[in-house]
Amino acid sequence: MTQLWIKVSIPKQRLDLMEGERVVRSYSVSTAKNGAGEINGSECTPRGVHVIRAKIGAGAPANTVFVRRRPTGEVFEPGYREKFPNRDWILTRILWLSGKEPGKNRFGNVDTMRRYIYIHGCPDEDAMGIPSSHGCVKMRNAEVIDLFERVPSGTRVVIEG
Repeated sequence: MTQLWIKVSIPKQRLDLMEGERVVRSYSVSTAKNGAGEINGSECTPRGVHVIRAKIGAGAPANTVFVRRRPTGEVFEPGYREKFPNRDWILTRILWLSGKEPGKNRFGNVDTMRRYIYIHGCPDEDAMGIPSSHGCVKMRNAEVIDLFERVPSGTRVVIEG
């Protein structure tokens, strides 16, 4: 059996779960409002080859709110955005990425893992298919649960931009 891997297209705002060269599942996503880029603090989505360093949130209810990769005990509901206007909503599941290319997305001021770049859920009212994140790859909650259940830690993730 061919190993699963993930391809993210920044121009297409798509995440494809791949088996070899065959698309197994395809999801509409939202990458960085600031576009593609690797520099720490840029709020851009990093390109290149990555792996899923850690999977966080297994078994948590959909819409579980995470801060610093920890569940807060909250479950996102309408009105939270107005109540907490400055939060970057990380919900449901987190697939924490780590770059594999030294000098491009690993080590120094381009380190994807140290930038805390994730594939994660977001409020269901957030638009998919248009760039709007702070650097992460945002997905619908039901879809990030589906992806989370299909891939193990160590899965290869290629981000094209």
